[in-house]
Amino acid sequence: MNKRPNSPLPARIGGHILVDQLVAQGVEHVFCVPGESYLAVLDGLHDQDIQVTVCRQEGGAAMMADAYGKLTGKPGICMVTRAPGASNALAGVHISSQDSTPMILFVGQIERGMREREAFQEMDYRTVFGTQAKWVTEIDQVERIPEIISRAFHVATSGRPGPVVIALPEDMLVEQAEVADAPRYEVVESMPTAAQMDALRQLLAGARKPVAILGGSRWDADAVARFADAAASCRLPVAVQFRRQMLFPTSHPCFIGDVGLGSNPELIQYIKEADLVLLIGGRMSEVPSQSYTLLGIPVPDQTLVHVQPDPQELNRVYRADLAINVSPVAFTQALAGQDLTQAAPAWNDELARLRASYEAWTDPLRITHPGDFQMGQVMAHLRTVLPPDAIMCNGAGNYATWLHRFHPFTQYGTQLAPTSGSMGYGLPAAVGAKRIHPDRTVVCFAGDGCFMMHGQEFATAVQYDLPIIVLLIDNGMYRTIRMHQEREYPARLSATSLKNPDFAAYAQAFGGHGERVETTEQFAPALKRALASGKPAILHCLLDPETISPTTTLEKIRRQALASRS
Repeated sequence: MNKRPNSPLPARIGGHILVDQLVAQGVEHVFCVPGESYLAVLDGLHDQDIQVTVCRQEGGAAMMADAYGKLTGKPGICMVTRAPGASNALAGVHISSQDSTPMILFVGQIERGMREREAFQEMDYRTVFGTQAKWVTEIDQVERIPEIISRAFHVATSGRPGPVVIALPEDMLVEQAEVADAPRYEVVESMPTAAQMDALRQLLAGARKPVAILGGSRWDADAVARFADAAASCRLPVAVQFRRQMLFPTSHPCFIGDVGLGSNPELIQYIKEADLVLLIGGRMSEVPSQSYTLLGIPVPDQTLVHVQPDPQELNRVYRADLAINVSPVAFTQALAGQDLTQAAPAWNDELARLRASYEAWTDPLRITHPGDFQMGQVMAHLRTVLPPDAIMCNGAGNYATWLHRFHPFTQYGTQLAPTSGSMGYGLPAAVGAKRIHPDRTVVCFAGDGCFMMHGQEFATAVQYDLPIIVLLIDNGMYRTIRMHQEREYPARLSATSLKNPDFAAYAQAFGGHGERVETTEQFAPALKRALASGKPAILHCLLDPETISPTTTLEKIRRQALASRS
């Protein structure tokens, strides 16, 4: 078959060739902060049916692109200008790297003839991004744009997904070339062998205390449903890793909780005592492994089956008894054809106990804490009013514990949260999610410190008429850091207090809806008004500073720390 064009190719400038490659690869959204360094690309976007979201800071743009990658499995596209813009975007690239999210960051670059003179905003992108991205390159020849863009999509989505960074010399973008567009990328899949699936069946048949732990990326809604069906067939206890709750329905009778920060102690103890761990998609890094204590290194005490799309990750930290180098999508396709029913009776009692423990652990109405604004009752109310497909977003901070522990994630594509623990993520993620899914409810949980990291992206929500709901939990401090400070240096407050603005007025100043919520009773009607407003909204919720988490207070932490030193 002749794949070469039969007619002469038109001459195009580099910026237009690049945009045409994005169209050829199926790109529908671009998140950017404009810059003179890539004006030719912006001009190319003018005539294409690609939705462009202009952001207020490059970090926010990169986080929106990461959110797109998480929700779709396709590379999120971000465009920023030279060194200051690229530096701001690095936070989003780091999230994409640690969270295994496909993303492509395009960075404007100085002219090629000015390199190595420390020209205006010059930066060596290969050096700066080299440890954070799967691939960093610079396009020096306009003729190679289709080749390099095609490769970027394959690299970002293959194996363990992640970010690709491409620098675009300004003069290259205005040169002309006669080149063909590259065909659309396809994610390469491999399948488990029959011998591997047979070995898995035998391990399950011989187990007495098994557990599956789901994490990572390369999942989709069908893969989640297939694994849920397989788990149900043998009543396999299933947990999810830190901030990966959407990988298994919390309402499923086999679900026993999440393995992360503030996990149910009974779940953690069960995993330590398990005789078989089926780790699918994830890396079992520091947070889900409880600081690398759940599994022995390099040889776990439990029999370990590790399913991972990246061959370099298999046996890197944990020696697996059975290592399967495939994606969760491919693994669940193979699993769907297996008969696992013979294994079920051995652990029925354990599953019933763990499920009951999970349901008790996640009952928000069992939790009370100091102050007039009770988060347990707030979470219970959200369960009753939010639709099952609502997209819940958050950044980092103790406030997120309420969301992760008490919200019932029952569908894939409903969670945007950085496993990297990056502050400031929730608001940009919510803006990106609402841009992608305008008909779905999108809620951002944010602490006062977390919100102010990228609070300016509320203006982006207003600009594009994106009625997101921001639940801003304000206790006047960097709460997580204060918690650790009280444990290590009790009663020695230093650099963790915050003096905050009136966030309701902040929302109104941007053209959104804003209300101040000081009591539990005020929350439900305020939320109803925010949802009915049709505007981006901030509910400024005042939380008692003593409420450090669902299980403890600052005073309790301080007393325990002082007592241990006496």
